[in-house]
Amino acid sequence: MFVSTQLLQNSLAFVIGAAILSFALAPAFIWLLYKLNITRRGEHDFTLQGQKAEKIGTPIMGGLLVIVTVVVITILFNWERKYTYVPIGAMVLAALLGAADDLLNIFGGERRLRPLAQTLTLIKVHRLWYMRLWHALTLPWIAFRHTAQVLGSKDPGRGVQVHEKLILQFIAGAVTAWWVYVKLGVSWHSIWVPFWGQLHIGWLIIPIIILAVMFTANAVNVADGLDGLAGGSLIITFIGLTLLSWVEGRTAFAPLNATVVGALITYTYFNVKPARFQMGDVGSLGLGTLLAINAIAINHILLLPFLGFIFYIEIISVIIQLVYRRLLGRRFFRMAPLHHHFELKGWNEEKIVMRFWIVQGFMVILGVWISLIK
Repeated sequence: MFVSTQLLQNSLAFVIGAAILSFALAPAFIWLLYKLNITRRGEHDFTLQGQKAEKIGTPIMGGLLVIVTVVVITILFNWERKYTYVPIGAMVLAALLGAADDLLNIFGGERRLRPLAQTLTLIKVHRLWYMRLWHALTLPWIAFRHTAQVLGSKDPGRGVQVHEKLILQFIAGAVTAWWVYVKLGVSWHSIWVPFWGQLHIGWLIIPIIILAVMFTANAVNVADGLDGLAGGSLIITFIGLTLLSWVEGRTAFAPLNATVVGALITYTYFNVKPARFQMGDVGSLGLGTLLAINAIAINHILLLPFLGFIFYIEIISVIIQLVYRRLLGRRFFRMAPLHHHFELKGWNEEKIVMRFWIVQGFMVILGVWISLIK
């Protein structure tokens, strides 16, 4: 188990190449976002008073710069069909979902869910029998939409609704699970357990992968709330993934992770406060999905809580807040996700971001160290 000099040189070349390409594209990209008026607007995007005036008017969908750079460089210089087409395809699918959400939040109209009680009433009283039958047959779908909405805002707003996100993310996770279970071979039917070794779990890897992809994508999405927070944390995470790819000898994934690092360097350069653009769902969902898939591909799915530590504690803080408010009628944190809790405690944005980066760096180092203990 060693890092070859050639693999190290290749990976560093991908970091440099991705940074140069994305930096060359960035000015035109920022201009285009302003030209198309793809910017933050409306108070529904922010709860903190201090953020309203400061963030509104900033272009979103900046994460598309990273997605485009990674796709272009991978197709041109690192395309190994057996290994790279599913990570890139799933990332693009998740990014398209995020792009739809970003654009609907800006340009779309209000989207409302029909109350479940109204559907039940229509089943009983609609004057047309076939419409009563239609409402009865679609009742499980309506119930699913309302159940999913519990995980989100009480007001669905303008963007992609929760049930739509869950379905598309499930598809991305299912495609990844099929790729690992069917295409990569029997050796991928095991998971590496820290301090234990390989544990063969067979088909059980499928639901684990689906849940990991869905949870991680949403975790990165939740953490994208302060200038520089998601970008800097993702740089640290993908450096860790690159190191793990070297160590495990996954020669297709080390350059892929290195490419993400290079593109994120440019993104974060323009995203630190005051941000020239923000990542948006197009970047956070796409890169969150890729993070989970690449950790799975190098057989380190159980290291995701370390590699994505900041993202995981952010989404866990949202879950805790949701449970407390639903069950006890009060808040556990001053505001969720966690970075907003510290803002309301008086920490400024830069302090939160820097300290979260430090914590993320330590946890990634800890995860890499754990992986080396055989």
